[in-house]
This record gives sequence, structure tokens and C-alpha cells, in this order.
Amino acid sequence: MNSWIDADLVLITLTSLVLLGASRLGTTIRMVALQGVLLSPLPLLLAGDAGITLRAAGLAVATVLIKGIGFPWLMDRAVRGGSLRRELDPRLGYNASLLAGVLLLAVAFLLSSRLPLPPGEGTPLVLPAALFNILAGMFVIASRRQAITQVLGYLVLENGIYVFGVGIASHQPLLVELGILLDVFAAVFVMGIVIFHMGRELDHIDTGRMTLLNDWEKE
Repeated sequence: MNSWIDADLVLITLTSLVLLGASRLGTTIRMVALQGVLLSPLPLLLAGDAGITLRAAGLAVATVLIKGIGFPWLMDRAVRGGSLRRELDPRLGYNASLLAGVLLLAVAFLLSSRLPLPPGEGTPLVLPAALFNILAGMFVIASRRQAITQVLGYLVLENGIYVFGVGIASHQPLLVELGILLDVFAAVFVMGIVIFHMGRELDHIDTGRMTLLNDWEKE
């Protein structure tokens, strides 16, 4: 069973690396959608000898519906409403971003080696995968200019928190997990509205160009 968990965590990590090197917004959205699908079986795989509970099954279904379908669909609608299909001028280039991703992965393994898992909790790859996705999400938020890509970075960050919560705190109440999802949904919903209005009023969704705006003088 641990081999299936490790394979799933490796694939989740690879989707974040691909996202770091992707320039097309459609590709980044698909990577986040795939990551959401890959996250869904984790509660079932981590159930182990205890057996699959109704809580774990419900969490798996909710994850694939919200993270694998719902959020990516909202982001895809936001992209279709704008005129931009690529992240044209990131603060850090894509090759450098991939290199930074490899370094972040090394940092995640280094940190996880100093934070051993509680006895009987998860597999050795749970903590590095969780930390890497958190760091990768923060990196995307800081290094990209387009509002949509920054929202995707926020989703990747939350996915890392999700891996940590499901893999490490297996006895965490479902209410707390749903509360995290609700917070992310609210953030994505608000950012979707902001992106829509930015694209309609300013003809772009580049947050870096917002610094060039000045108040109009009243005649």
C-alpha cells in the first residue's frame, strides 16, 4: 500500500514542477486540475489496515469535485474571459523557475529530515511532498505577474497543506478540513471576480502593471 501512496505523492510533486516551467495558462490550469485528481485517493490509501471509512470516502469525492473539477473550471472561465493565454513576462524565467523548483525540493527533503513523522503516521514521502507544494505555491505567487497564475499558486500551496493534513494529522476532524476548503473557495471566488473586472476594465490581468495606474484628475 505504501508503494501506491509514494507513487501518488511523486506524481503530485511532478505536477508542481511542470507548473513551474509552464508558460501557457491552460497548461498550468490542467496541472492544478490533475493535482486535485491525484490528491483525491490519498485519504483512501492512507486508511491502511483501519479500512476505508465513510469520512475518507466523502473527503476523496469532495476533493476530486472541488480541487480536480470546480476550481480549475472557475480558473478556465476566467482565462476565457480575458485576452491573455500566456504568462509573458514572469519575474523569474521558466528555466530559472525549474531550477528553483529543484532547489525547493531539496529544501523540502532537508526540512523533513529534521521533522520526523509521528510513529505510524503516513510514509516518509508525505512530509517532503507537503512542504514542497507549500514552497512551490509560495514561489509561484511571488514570481508570476498574472493574477490567474497567482491564484493557481495559492491553490498549489493549499494542496500542500491538504497533503500535510491528510498524511500527518490523520485524526483531524472533517469539519476543519472542510473549513480549509471553504476558505480556499472564498479566496478563489473573490479572485475570479477581481480577474474578470481587471480584464474587462484594463484589458489585461498583469498585477505588476497596477503600479503604473494614477488617479484621474477631475476636471
